[in-house]
Amino acid sequence: MKIRRTRRDLLAALAGIACIAAQPVDAGETLVPHEAEYRIKISIASGTMRTIVRETNDGFDVRSVLKPKGLARVFMDGTIEESSVFSAGTSGVRPKVYASSDTLSKRHKVMDFVFDWQNGVVTGTINDEVFEFDLDGDVHDRVSIQYQLMHNLLSGASSTEYAMLDGDEIKDLEITIAEPRTIEVPFGTFEAIAVRHQTAQSNRVTTLWCAEELGYLPVLIEQHRDGKRRVRAELTSYVAGMPGEASMSASE
Repeated sequence: MKIRRTRRDLLAALAGIACIAAQPVDAGETLVPHEAEYRIKISIASGTMRTIVRETNDGFDVRSVLKPKGLARVFMDGTIEESSVFSAGTSGVRPKVYASSDTLSKRHKVMDFVFDWQNGVVTGTINDEVFEFDLDGDVHDRVSIQYQLMHNLLSGASSTEYAMLDGDEIKDLEITIAEPRTIEVPFGTFEAIAVRHQTAQSNRVTTLWCAEELGYLPVLIEQHRDGKRRVRAELTSYVAGMPGEASMSASE
């Protein structure tokens, strides 16, 4: 059924679009605490995604909430919430804790993982099932990997492969960079670079259109499956700094 397929597309897209609304970190810049919102269209369904980035003592805490809206709420009531706490510095991003709560799926799923870099393992649970993985090199969760990608983009690093903890397995992502083009979204018009990623043997390709003038913030996200676009997310608002500080918004 089309509704069931839409639900699958929504969940698959989260690996590419959840918690991506943030500026990266490099040797001369730091991540800016902020709030951002995207308008999402997935097949016949629509929704919104709101991301909040807060600074911690040695890194950042990122949280996002994806909600269906309009007619989609009749068939897909619930939310998908993700969060990641990670350290950040000149050498890159290193996750500490990742959590996810999905009440949109027919079977609700709750995930919690802790990255123990000293002992080289990541442990956690998916509902009542316990998992443990070896940390063989750099591994990111579905949130922190976006910040590592942006870090490398700013610093000019040439890495094209990333390892990502996605549910009950670690997947390898292949990254390609394409030429920039002018992108128009509700928040404004930008020159943006296309950053594409997909897992090996997957028929899904996610493209992040990252605007340099916003610190390579993704202003548009698209996901294609078998060559057909299934997901489109457009930046609708961005407020930099904590409430009360200098900010930018779609109404300005």
